[in-house]
Formats: sequence, structure tokens, C-alpha cells
Amino acid sequence: MEGLVNLVNGIIWSPALIYLCLGAGLFYSIMTRFVQVRLFKEMLRLLFKGKPDNDGISSFQALAVSLSGRVGMGNIAGVAAAIGFGGPGAVFWMWVVAFLGASTAYIESTLGQIYKERDIVTGEYRGGPAYYFERALGQKWYGILFAIASIVACGIFLPGVQANGVINAVAQVAGEGSVMNFMGIETGTTRMMALGVVLVVLGFIIFGGIKRIATFTEYAVPFMAVGYIILALLIMFANFSMIPQVFGSIVGDAFTAQAGLGAAIGWGVKRGIYSNEAGQGTGPHAAAAAAVDHPAQQGLVQAFSVYVDTLLVCSATAFMILSTGMYNIQGTLPDGQFLVQNVAADVEINAPSFTQMAMESVYGTFGNTFIAIAVFFFAFTTILAYYYIAEVNISYLTRSMGQGASKAGKFIVKLLIMFMVAYGALNSSGFIWGLGDVGVGLMAWLNILGIIVIFFVARPAIDILRDYEAQLKAGGGTTAKRFVFDPKKFGIKNATYWEERHLELEKRMAADPLNKEVK
Repeated sequence: MEGLVNLVNGIIWSPALIYLCLGAGLFYSIMTRFVQVRLFKEMLRLLFKGKPDNDGISSFQALAVSLSGRVGMGNIAGVAAAIGFGGPGAVFWMWVVAFLGASTAYIESTLGQIYKERDIVTGEYRGGPAYYFERALGQKWYGILFAIASIVACGIFLPGVQANGVINAVAQVAGEGSVMNFMGIETGTTRMMALGVVLVVLGFIIFGGIKRIATFTEYAVPFMAVGYIILALLIMFANFSMIPQVFGSIVGDAFTAQAGLGAAIGWGVKRGIYSNEAGQGTGPHAAAAAAVDHPAQQGLVQAFSVYVDTLLVCSATAFMILSTGMYNIQGTLPDGQFLVQNVAADVEINAPSFTQMAMESVYGTFGNTFIAIAVFFFAFTTILAYYYIAEVNISYLTRSMGQGASKAGKFIVKLLIMFMVAYGALNSSGFIWGLGDVGVGLMAWLNILGIIVIFFVARPAIDILRDYEAQLKAGGGTTAKRFVFDPKKFGIKNATYWEERHLELEKRMAADPLNKEVK
């Protein structure tokens, strides 16, 4: 089975997908005139601007939900694997894919907002690639294909990666010399205890729907991310003299990588996309759930989330590992020799081990324990995001079948994702990461090709960015002048939520002509 997974993985993650991801990011950066730089200040303003309504969550909650999907094992174990297989230069390509991918994240998340609709059971906002492929392209079959791929990826392939990381981190903490070891608790028992806690808490939250998921993630994600970055900065200060050398190796090895230029680009892009998910098609699901005045607003917020994920959290991990020297670089020769070996040869690369060892080298057992806790929260919130994505796509597939089919489908997905968490936790990390990469690759291929076609068919996300900037210059966002969006103005069809919203706005304006600027 593992051999088959690796074979499929090699086909999906061919150089074609790697360069398609980079090319799409560059293309949309140019077409948006590098929106990820020009409107950076506006991104920050929007983070805390929106408020939830009865059917949607706030912009910050949507950011937290999407970050819960982006900030996970990819930030801790994924970065370690990128360095272990691709050398320090892989980190440079993670930065590149984040910078360019921020524009892709804007496009896909704005499309998610434009073509969102209400769930037939809960009334909550739903949207994502399946919705905009059907409505913008008029190709329902492609939407169904993406929805199925998303359910398979997020409901089956990806949850195991996060669970596997949690269990490996706990096992590292429960190893020889640990408090648990002194208490006589065996590592295997500790792993099962951790799995039990994950399943119980996971069940409690996902059965509460998007509101409970959003409430949990808006507190858990910022708290752990800030704490993680602070400890990483302290490690960098402790090894301050190494920072120039680390930065030099990241940039220098990006083009003359110790593990080969192809390995650096391949692992950097693969783990970059796995981590920040730009172009993968996951971010639009959370973006569509937000209550905003203009679709471009959530596109900008989601573009910022890519920066948080890669340029902050992933970089923190990379500088920790490289400045402390706690890593190996796997060679490609038949004898399996390491190109660089600083730690024991049996240390697992596809695991948080390098990061835990880097923390432990400065903070002792506290560092090891903290990484286990960070992995738990990062991975757990990512599993929540995966569940939500699978639920949204179940809603898409069953929306014409009635409430009974929708409820049954969501219940099955809840049970399925809990089973896959248990399955992933108890299998080898290499096999589980291989499954995860297959899931990410499938979604990325379908989403990136789809949004490129949408651009040439309608260009809606580009057109409304100009509209948003024009309203911004005219004083939009103030108490006296709110942002408005009329899809018909841009010839955008099938944006039924926004059509109904604008029609309601026009009725209110007609009833109160003295306040035409106020919704």
C-alpha cells in the first residue's frame, strides 16, 4: 500500500504541479498589481473590522478558521521535512510560494465570497471551489469532482497527518527520562491516552457546527501561534551569532542546494503549499462563511493569513532548527548517506523531532513539552478545519436531496474523520504523510486549473478588486459611507446571495432617500 501511495504521489507532485503553483501565483500577482503588497495596510485594518451575523462568522473568525487549517503539522514537522530532504534552500522556496501564493489566496477566497449561498439545513453561509466552479464556469460536473476530491482529501487523507504528529510528539515527551517515564507510564499507553483526548474533544466541537469551531479557533490559534513565535525568537536571540549564517544558507542553498536545486524547489513548494494552502482550495471554504460588506474584503484577509502561516510560523521553525543545528539532510545516493548529519541517524524526518530537539537544546525538557503542546493545538485545530471543509462539500453534494440527506451525510463525515484520526495516529508517519500529499495535490491541481479558466471566462475577482479600491479611495469603510457590492454591475451571474443583498439595499435606500450612503 505504501508503495502505491508513493507512486501516485510522484505522479501528482510532478514538476508540472510545482511550477503550476508558482506560475499561478506569479500570474495573479501581476494581474492584481501585487495586491499582497499594495493593500497590506488594508489587510491589517480588516482583521478586526467585521462582525458576525446570525448566519455568518466575523472576518477574524474566518481568518482563525482558515489559519487553523494552514497552521498545523506543516509548520512544525513539514518545515523539518523540507530541510531534511531539500536542505536549507527549501525554506527560501517556501517563502517564494507564500509571497506569490498570497495573490492566489486573494483570488480563490474572493471567488468563494462572490458565489456563496445559504445551507439548506442551518442557514449558514456556504461556499468554496465546488460552488464557484458550478456558478462561474457553468460546469457542475467539475464542481462535483472537486467536492468529491475535497471530501476524500480532508475527510480521509489529511486528518491522519495531524493526528500522527500529535502522537509522535507525545511519544517524544514520554520517552526515556521524562516525567511520565518516571511515573511508570509506558509510551504506548501515553499515545493511546493522547488519542483518546483528541477524539473526545474533536467530537464535542465538530458536533457543534461552524460557530463552535470558529469560537474555539479564534482563541486557540492566536494564543499558540504567538507563544510559539515568542519562544522561537528567544532561541534565535540565544543563537544570535548564527543568524547571518542561517540566512545565508537559506538563500545560498536555494540555487546551489546541498540536496540539489530540484530537491530544494520541490520540497520547498510542496511543504509550502501543504502549510499555507494557497491555491489548494481550502481557504475559500472559511472565507465564504464570513459576513462582510464586499467580497474583496475576505480575499484580502485570507491573503494575509498566508503571510502569518509561512513568513511567521514556518520561518520561526526553520530558524530554530537551523540556528541550533538540530537537523540532518538526507542524501539521494543508493547507500543512503546523509549530506549533513548533526543528530542521530534514526531521528524521524517526517515528524516534529527536529523542532523538539531544537527547543530542548535551549529550554530543556520544557521545550520538548511545549512543542508537544503546540503540535497538539496546531494539529487539532487543523483537523477541525478539515472537518469543516468536508462538511461544506457534503452540503454542496446533498443540497438538492433535502435536509435528511444533508444531515445524514454530515453525520457520516463526522464519524469518518474521527476514524481516520485514530487510523493516522497508529500508522507510520511516512505512509501517512504520503496520503496527505496525495490529498493536497489532488485539490491543488483541480483548484488552480479551475481558477485560471475562471479568470479567462469572467475575471470577477480582478474586476471587483478595482471596485473595492475605488470605494476605498472615496471614503469607503467609514460610518457615513459603507462598502456596497452589486454583481450585476460587473456582469457577474449566479451570485444569488449578493444579488438578493443588493436588492434589499436598494429597497432600503428607496424607503430612506436621505441616507442613501448607509446600508
